[in-house]
Amino acid sequence: MFFSMEKKIVICISGFAATGKSTLGRKLARTFQLRYISGGDGLKILAKERGYKLIGKAWWETEEGLRFLEERVTNPEFDKLVDQKLIEYAERGRVVIDSWILPWLYPHGFNIWLKASEDVRVKRLVKRSQVDPELARQILRKRDDDSAEIYRRLYGVEIGKDYSPFHLILDTSNLSIIGVYRIVLQAVKEYFKIPSVSK
Repeated sequence: MFFSMEKKIVICISGFAATGKSTLGRKLARTFQLRYISGGDGLKILAKERGYKLIGKAWWETEEGLRFLEERVTNPEFDKLVDQKLIEYAERGRVVIDSWILPWLYPHGFNIWLKASEDVRVKRLVKRSQVDPELARQILRKRDDDSAEIYRRLYGVEIGKDYSPFHLILDTSNLSIIGVYRIVLQAVKEYFKIPSVSK
């Protein structure tokens, strides 16, 4: 590494499902030797504690995952617990956090919003979860709407409408994974004044 290890680097990546948050987050964490934390993983831990069976990478698109989403809507305390833990990780620094809501709750990181067209997101979800395209579209819309409603009720935040916390908003629809990474890498280096890093 060619930058001071004392820098309190906090990178927050937000966006709706299938926009590329976790892929980008893991790549940035490897590059800058930071910890990678996912808000979704935190929710999965709570789901497991409540008896849900977490099977496969695409658990959120399964019947169990959608059932847990319904429980989240009725009991947003799940999200509050996870969000508080994410804030604690952010305050320690040296972390990349993948979270829909954290940029509104922790204003001191470099905040990125990833977006993509619904058709592109559907294709990504079909590839990831091996589901029918129409079902993938229904799942995405439900996840978007339900999660947005949760954060609206909890924090008064309009996910997907209020972009005020973000330093970078990037449409990933027509970009490759490496293309997204290169753009964000340069932005992060500029923001934290990092002269050079090994990829």
